[in-house]
Amino acid sequence: MNSSTQKFEIAGSAGVIEGLIDEPADVPADQWRGTAVIAHPHPLFGGTMDNKVVQTMARGFVQTGWRAVRFNFRGVGGSAGVHDNGAGELQDMLAVVAHAGGSGPLALAGFSFGAFVTSHALAALSASEPAKVVLVGTAASRFSVAPVAQAFHDRTLVLHGEQDDTVPLSDVMDWARPQSLPVTVVPGGGHFFHGQLPLLRSLVVRHLMA
Repeated sequence: MNSSTQKFEIAGSAGVIEGLIDEPADVPADQWRGTAVIAHPHPLFGGTMDNKVVQTMARGFVQTGWRAVRFNFRGVGGSAGVHDNGAGELQDMLAVVAHAGGSGPLALAGFSFGAFVTSHALAALSASEPAKVVLVGTAASRFSVAPVAQAFHDRTLVLHGEQDDTVPLSDVMDWARPQSLPVTVVPGGGHFFHGQLPLLRSLVVRHLMA
């Protein structure tokens, strides 16, 4: 499925937020499944909306008929402001959701630090019931990741690399275990899924089609 990419800018609490929208090019807009908002990894370690894992997730959403929205957190690229350890970044994500989400189904996704921010966005938006959630390389060893409400377990995919040396799998299991939240483990996978991005996209697509 081909996609077309559009740039956008919106006003956030710290100033302008820049982003990209990938749209299914061969599906009429009235047949899109909804809008997915995807958060990138840690800004202080090179994380941007152009991260390969983030792009791979976006392709998975577009492949299954979703409009995929990526954006740069405050202080990254053309987005104004400075890094705020997650609190301001949550406000950035919620601003993008409010702008791009529209009235159709909503999906939330994030990678690493972005998964941490996404977990709190999910908690803040629980009343609006996102249809799908994807958390990849969830930074459970580095941040206080919010629990996923039981109502969202069936619609949530938690993906983690078996050999992730940035966020150990054991720390993600320690976060997931009290919730009885399943974790899908990619054998031999590292934090950035080098050489396994096609598999990552396949797993995301499978979840979205379920």
